Amino acid sequence: MNKRLSCLVLGLSLALSLSGCATVRTLDAAKPDAPVVYAGTRLNLYALQGGCCATDRFGAEAPAYPAADLPVSALLDTLLLPLSLATAIGLNLGISGGL
Repeated sequence: MNKRLSCLVLGLSLALSLSGCATVRTLDAAKPDAPVVYAGTRLNLYALQGGCCATDRFGAEAPAYPAADLPVSALLDTLLLPLSLATAIGLNLGISGGL
């Protein structure tokens, strides 16, 4: 029972942390002409440098704490790099999802 509870807490904390992740926000934005490669990391850096209009540029709002989100977004952007590069060059991988 204790192991089950710890897995539940870990899963909930991961879900809550990813909901504010800049990478997840930019993937869900679907804004035309928005950056795709390392988009979450770029959004965090834009917010850290005092960028004013993240929604206009990236199609998503910057996270409340971009400095804390930066390492997680950089890791997730690196893991998704092959897919984002394929999207950037216009290669259709036949992947679909969402609602």
